Parts: sequence; C-alpha cells; structure tokens
Amino acid sequence: MLLRRVIFFLLIAIFSASGFYTGLLVLDRGLLSLPGGLPQLKFGILALSTLIGLILGLFLASPIIRGAVRLTSFLEQRLSRTPTQDLVMGSVGLIIGLIIANLLGSILFVLGPLGKIIWILGTLLLGYLGMSVAVKKREELLGLFSNFPRFGREKASRAENRQSNFKLLDTSVIIDGRIADLVDSGFIEGTLLVPAFVLEELRHIADSPDVLKRNRGRRGLDILNQMRKNSPVKVQIIDNVRGLEDVTEVDSKLVKLAQRLGAKIMTNDFNLNKVAELHGVKVLNINELANAIKPVVLPGEEMVVQVVRDGKEAGQGVGYLDDGTMIVVDGGKKYIGQTISVLVTSVLQTAAGRMIFARPRQEQRQENGNVRYNGVNAIG
Repeated sequence: MLLRRVIFFLLIAIFSASGFYTGLLVLDRGLLSLPGGLPQLKFGILALSTLIGLILGLFLASPIIRGAVRLTSFLEQRLSRTPTQDLVMGSVGLIIGLIIANLLGSILFVLGPLGKIIWILGTLLLGYLGMSVAVKKREELLGLFSNFPRFGREKASRAENRQSNFKLLDTSVIIDGRIADLVDSGFIEGTLLVPAFVLEELRHIADSPDVLKRNRGRRGLDILNQMRKNSPVKVQIIDNVRGLEDVTEVDSKLVKLAQRLGAKIMTNDFNLNKVAELHGVKVLNINELANAIKPVVLPGEEMVVQVVRDGKEAGQGVGYLDDGTMIVVDGGKKYIGQTISVLVTSVLQTAAGRMIFARPRQEQRQENGNVRYNGVNAIG
C-alpha cells in the first residue's frame, strides 16, 4: 500500500513537470503570441500548464497503476507456465536479434529520419524473430552442445533422469481409478504429468449427454483432483503443448509429447500401448500390472468357484475369481447358481487377461478308474 501511494505521487509529479516543460516549450518556440509589456503572462501560462499536468495526473495516475498491476500479473502468470527452457532460449534469441539490429542501425542512420524508422521497425522484427526461432528450435540448438563430450554426458544424464521420473497419464487410466490406489501404495515414483488436451477430453466426457459417459468423466476429474491434493507424488498439469496443435488424435499427441519429454505413458488402452511401443516410447500398462500380480494357478490345483452363467461351448459354465479372472468350467452349465469345487486343467494367458479352464471336482476320475458323482461311487 505504501509503495502504491509513493508511485501515485510520483506519477502526479511527473505529469506536473511534463505540463511545466510543455508550457516552457510553447513559450520558447513562440507558438503562443503574447501582448508586449506583460511579461507576467509567461508565469501565468507556466502555472496554467503545470496545473493542467497536475489535474491529468490526478485523473490518470490510478488507472495507470491498475493497468500496470494487471499487466504485471498477466505476465507473471504466463511466465510461470512457460518452461524454463523456453524462457532461456527465448531470451538468448531476443538478445541475438537485438545485437544484429544494433549493427544494422549504424548503417541505416545514414539515411536520416527514414533510416531511423526502418531501424526501429527492424529492431522489433529481428527481436521477435530471434525469440520465436530460438524457442521453436531449442531442441536442435541444445543438440549442438551434445557434440562436446562433457555436454553430451550431462544431456544423457538429464534425459535418463527425465525418462525415469516423468510419467504421462492418459484419459483411460484416470477414469479407471486404480492409479490413485497404486500411487498411495508407494509403488509409483517421480512426477505424474497430465497434458492439457487430456484434461480437455475429460471435460468433454463429463459434459456428455450420455449418463454413463458423464459419470465416468466426472469420476475421472474427481480422482485427478484427489490425487493433486493428497497424492504422495507430484501431479502436474502441462499447459505448454506447442507444436502439437496440428495433431488431432489424443493418442498421437501423447506419444509425441512423451518423445519430447523423454517420459513414460501410463495407460490401460491396448491400442495406445502398441502404438507407443512402435514409436519407442516406454508404456506402463495398469492391466499388465494387474495380471502380473494375480496369484499363479497351475493345472491340477483345486479351487472353489461359483458358476454364474453358461459358456460359449455346449455344456460350459463360467465363473469368476475375486480379482475378475474368468474360469471356464467344462460341464459346468448344470451347476449355474451353485458354488462347487473344480480342478484346473489349463491356464491361457491372453492380451486381454488370463483365462482358467477347469472341470467339476465331483466328476474327476480316481486312480482306480472309477467315477464319483457328488461323493457317491458310480459303480455302487
């Protein structure tokens, strides 16, 4: 508040001084004719011009301060969202552009006022071009330093650290929800990155007229907010996706952004998994992790399962374990709605998950070749 008042009075003083010097300039240039014998009119004109400057200062000082505060806040927000690499390379490009413009200025000054105008316009143009080109070509410019052994080692070390710490989240893994429990368990380290276009896709899903999609989208947004507030790892929103505007598909944007950042992609989308692998991007698939930590089942083991429906083949019944693994029971159709003991005959691992094939324990042949039904010997 004190600083604001100081600036306010300083602006008033500047406007008053500007009014005084304006009146003095008018009198010195003879722009205003005064009747002879009245030298005191000069002091009146100077006082009047100073008063006009003072009044303008009183009216314009507050709007100028408010505008400066808003402009400063806007620039601060934009700069805080801009990556450090862009800031550094943009500053270097701006400095180089201004140096070139200054060298051309000594030549253009020979042309007089026209040369000065051309120099001013050229300075603005070269400054902007230097900053823009440096930001867009930052990866190539930084790549020049990799030719030196020391810089090459440092760059490789930074790339390795980024690749091990940054993980991009796609829409499916956020909506799925298991990522929150996985992060809370402590098995995920580093920084979780959520691109702006993934957040936008979540918002579109949450605004969908379809009730199921709308609920899934809102659930994903709730999980993301919960992770940002309570997660033991850092969750960061990436707003700077410059250079990806021409890419329409979200999956393609994710893959290109992962290549740019040297990050891994966390997903449970099978198609995205394959596309990312083709582009050399490491993928952490939640479904593959879930399949990897399921208990190992071997043929010949006995299990208890509830048959809930019939299978595709004649006489088959289908049940599920607590982790969602499907069990196909050969001859289990007649046991639908019952909980029975089964013996595992084979295990099939597919891209979609694991399937267990079994048959009822009551119908297993004993070593003596007899068959038992519900515990009663078939021979008698």
